[in-house]
Amino acid sequence: MKTKILPIEDINAQFEYMNLIRAENDGFAMENGFRKGAFVMTFGCQQNEADSEKIAGMAQNMGYEIVDTPEKAYLIVVNTCAIREHAELKALSIIGQYKHIKQKNPNLVIAVCGCMVTQEHRVNDIKFKYPYVDFVFSTAAIHKLPELLFKKVSKGKRLYCNDEEYSVAEGLPIRRESNYRAWVSIMYGCNNFCTYCIVPYVRGRERSRRKEEIIAEVRGLVADGYKDITLLGQNVNSYGKDMGFDYDFADLLDELAEIEGDYILHFMTSHPKDATKKLVDVIAKHKTIAKQFHLPLQSGSDSILKKMNRHYQMDKYLDIVDYMKTKIPDIVITSDIIVGFPGETEEDFEGTLEALRRIRYDMIYSFIYSPRKGTPAAEMPDQVPNNVQSERFNRLLALQNDIAYEINQKHMGQTIRVLCDGPSKNNPEVLCGRTEGNKIVLFNGSVENTGNFVNIKITKCETFALVGEIVD
Repeated sequence: MKTKILPIEDINAQFEYMNLIRAENDGFAMENGFRKGAFVMTFGCQQNEADSEKIAGMAQNMGYEIVDTPEKAYLIVVNTCAIREHAELKALSIIGQYKHIKQKNPNLVIAVCGCMVTQEHRVNDIKFKYPYVDFVFSTAAIHKLPELLFKKVSKGKRLYCNDEEYSVAEGLPIRRESNYRAWVSIMYGCNNFCTYCIVPYVRGRERSRRKEEIIAEVRGLVADGYKDITLLGQNVNSYGKDMGFDYDFADLLDELAEIEGDYILHFMTSHPKDATKKLVDVIAKHKTIAKQFHLPLQSGSDSILKKMNRHYQMDKYLDIVDYMKTKIPDIVITSDIIVGFPGETEEDFEGTLEALRRIRYDMIYSFIYSPRKGTPAAEMPDQVPNNVQSERFNRLLALQNDIAYEINQKHMGQTIRVLCDGPSKNNPEVLCGRTEGNKIVLFNGSVENTGNFVNIKITKCETFALVGEIVD
């Protein structure tokens, strides 16, 4: 099915609602001497963060001042995640705390959006258990925030907008959280239907943005001095398949990398079934593309991969990894691993450990399997006991930590270019940055380096970070 691009008149209608709310908020500011605040709380993945930047951009366009605490807000938007039940429960707990803020400020408007409320049972939770939430809107209706807000303020009724048709909305204002790192969504949704994953049900089918819009956005970011630009999609490797012409993700990346400027391109997330040697060749070709590839394996067992509906086996996965290491010897490879999937035997799990030994990832994001309501895996027999999951998880981490430590030792004495993020959150006395492979580097220096590339000579290599000093 070809992607539906939202008509410009639909976007213009949202700007008309923005203008109406802006006029009211401007009047409030003149009368009271301060602007109404808007607070956006984000849970979940980078795609949610990118959506929240659009929410904040629309709020700012409507005359709100973006504030850093909910107590200062006249508008609170909670952008939720559904990837795991824990994320949903955490969001609901936070929403519960906002009841007391609204009691103190009855004019506060509270909205909940995102993946969690694309599920009917969670919409009902909000409707009946959180009566102080004013409106709810799904991932398909992010662009309708101004309209929903206007209708709520003008008519006073609670609203539930979770039946929108999935489309691509261009031209919305964006308030970026950083002035040197940027997210750029190139597509939305997913067609893969992995049996453990809720994403296709809460974000819809794959929808690619037009390449012209993406190239213009990235070109603008480079011109504005952005140093690190990450292309986002539930499966970036599927880019273009829904557009009806012969132009894929490798072609897009190749074209973006030709933009003049001092920047680095990242992308996530990739699906192994669509990872091509053509894409690896493009990465090897350009200095502006990070020599890093996040390629989720999930399991090293072919039988478990089949139960997961992953559409590849270990031989295909290892083939593309071997090609990466041949074409780009210093490439950083990272992955996602699920431990304790239904039916996973000790032999299956040993296959995952063997994959780690064979591939030697620089880093993994590992998770203990937990059932998600509405997914096939939640109904599968042979659910693995919690104690077995935990024991396997600990073994996995121990092995990966040893591998990461060994890999990091090769950086001892090297001088590496690092993008500085400012003071470390764990130790404000030192600065923190990331290599193009997304490895954390700690070093001493001036906060004026924040947002700039600096050369760091590595003097210490740890499992999760490198330590060094600035050199000219």
